[in-house]
Amino acid sequence: LGNCLAVQWLGLSFTLTAFPALLKLRISLFVALLLAYTLTAMENIIIISLMWADNRLQTPMYFFLSNLSFLDILYTTVVTPKLLACLLGEKKNMSFAGCITQTYFYFFLGTVEFILLAVMSFDCYVAICNPLRYTIIMNSRACLLMILGCWLGAFLPVLVPTIVVACIDTRLTEKVNFLLSALVILSSLAFTTGSYIYIISTILHIPSAQGHQKAFSTCASHITIVSIAYGSNIFVYVRLSQNHSLDFDKVATVLITIVTPLLNPFIYSLRNEKVKEVLREAMNRITSLVLRKT
Repeated sequence: LGNCLAVQWLGLSFTLTAFPALLKLRISLFVALLLAYTLTAMENIIIISLMWADNRLQTPMYFFLSNLSFLDILYTTVVTPKLLACLLGEKKNMSFAGCITQTYFYFFLGTVEFILLAVMSFDCYVAICNPLRYTIIMNSRACLLMILGCWLGAFLPVLVPTIVVACIDTRLTEKVNFLLSALVILSSLAFTTGSYIYIISTILHIPSAQGHQKAFSTCASHITIVSIAYGSNIFVYVRLSQNHSLDFDKVATVLITIVTPLLNPFIYSLRNEKVKEVLREAMNRITSLVLRKT
């Protein structure tokens, strides 16, 4: 349940116990998580600003990247502020309604991101396998519909288990969560894998080594993010047995919720030559403006 990872039922509220084994390090943990959260927000805001302000970055790929950055900000914001308050604050309770709301948005935004990663794999497929028709297929209307589909496609698969989680029979909740997690994660993974089978097949038929390198560089960052996202979430959520360490799951969930959104901008955007060029130009303009004013 996001940061409702270890709870005790108290009428209509939960007591958040966070990381009992790390209470002696809670100040250090608070500082580390606050720094990570701040950097995540700053990185992604910078990326969104660059991609919407510069015409060179107003293409389908960067449009999807800006949406990924927006999702990462929302995703980590759902959990991190409450976790930080829990680490240092005296009041560690959360109402049942509050916890259910947090649960819904945590999994809803995560599901949107999985569908978006599948859409981005399709974008890579069209760019590499059908480059002459890329601008026709990936037009602005199609891109907007794909983004809308990401949000609508995540609505029901997350709403159902969020409602069922209030049921008394925890075995039913466990099975529903497993089935829907498997459906969303594995189906989007299958679509992404299928896209990359066609991509790799096309790349292998490119005659020049330079063409190979350019094609692989186009999708290398996406493959890295997909591997991290699917690998970590399948390990944590797509399993039926609950005989596992709760403390280990807490750490894994923090990594998924805070560390992954922190790394995504570095992996996908800040390593991109065009993005770095636009960023350097923006920094030079800001520096020149500051020097003129001083």
